[in-house]
Amino acid sequence: MKRQIIDTIALYETIIIHRHVRPDPDAYGSQQGLKELILANYPEKKVFAVGEHDDSLTFMAQPDQITDDVYDNALVIVTDTANTERVDDQRYTKGKMVIKIDHHPNDDAYGDLLWVDTTASSCSEMIYELFEEGRNAANWSLSSAAARLLFAGIVGDTGRFQFPSTTAKTFKIAAELITYDFDRNQIFNGMYEMEQKLLNLQGYIYQNFEMDEHGAAYIKLTKELLTDFEAVPSEASLLVGSLGSVKGICAWVVFIEEGEQIRVRLRSKGPIINTLAKEFNGGGHPLASGATAYSWEEADRVINRLQAICQTYRSNN
Repeated sequence: MKRQIIDTIALYETIIIHRHVRPDPDAYGSQQGLKELILANYPEKKVFAVGEHDDSLTFMAQPDQITDDVYDNALVIVTDTANTERVDDQRYTKGKMVIKIDHHPNDDAYGDLLWVDTTASSCSEMIYELFEEGRNAANWSLSSAAARLLFAGIVGDTGRFQFPSTTAKTFKIAAELITYDFDRNQIFNGMYEMEQKLLNLQGYIYQNFEMDEHGAAYIKLTKELLTDFEAVPSEASLLVGSLGSVKGICAWVVFIEEGEQIRVRLRSKGPIINTLAKEFNGGGHPLASGATAYSWEEADRVINRLQAICQTYRSNN
């Protein structure tokens, strides 16, 4: 499949790359990294990376703004996006051909060409593998700009190489990427430095989260609470992993109210929780998933289900 993708890229003059809504570093890393990879090897091509910009990721890149007519006869590539509903900028269907490159479970097999690898730590890791195939097949090279973005994406989706998805292959790829000329400190500072207001909100989370005897934990961040801390939902999402450092925690959920819906951010240290996410309009990885609730009563049902999952897990392990 990698060779087919490389051959297809070579055929198109215009390539438009999409990723998922509410992006994270891997969404930007895989999307923008692929853009830089293609431009490094086909400087004559027109390559665009589109989607709504997240200010917290400005340190990585900024998306392009394009008109509808650019999609005429264009190749569209969607990275790091499990299902069509989560594609940022639904104009992705206007191109001549769609390629899906992703590492989430392939519950929505969209696209004319699909390359899905759930064993990959990140989609950015897959883009590096695409480069390796291109180096062998078409003498591709990797620019420092692309290496920087792919490294950032891998770091983001592996939690600085702490998550179980990190493999020997992941470390090998990271070792290759850091041989390129980019500033790792700038990446880590952009990813992990926080304003004081977010540190204050993180302190609130630590002081107010609830955890039962089986290690199921939760915290509810209402619109009013976020206003008190002068934080917006996208900033609050940066704190989802905070509870992972709590001793005895099994799995946790952070609820973030936004508009008429409530973001449901699920994380786990053992039990599979993407099946729970699917019950509530979501999905994702086995140990890191997202969903949506439309009332606090529905959020309470998520908590009850998570508690039951953790109870079963603890009794079996």
